[in-house]
Amino acid sequence: MTGHDGRQPEAPELVRPYVITKGRGLPDEDDLSLITLVTAAAGQQQRPARLSPEERSLLDLCSAGYLSVAEIAGHTHFPLGVVRILLASLMEGGHLMTRPPVARARLADREILEEVLNGLRAKFG
Repeated sequence: MTGHDGRQPEAPELVRPYVITKGRGLPDEDDLSLITLVTAAAGQQQRPARLSPEERSLLDLCSAGYLSVAEIAGHTHFPLGVVRILLASLMEGGHLMTRPPVARARLADREILEEVLNGLRAKFG
């Protein structure tokens, strides 16, 4: 639809991140790193009415199972800082649970690996 002067109406401006986050600051990196796993807390079938649309979309996304903070940012196309702030707010409200990432596996003992390799060579040539 064109305006009275024949020009197309401009697209609405993007909402600034500080409006979405309500001026809150970033949480500690230890609390919500890129690989921290997040999911909706048990018993969150009914969504609270006081959540912003962005918080509701994050909560809906997290209801499907564990996702990392980086995956959530990728799915929502929100800046990573905004996602971290909104997730921290939802965690404080008891709507989300986090799980630390799985620790790296301990390196295998070289001697054991060599013994297994020698045993396989002896058995199968």
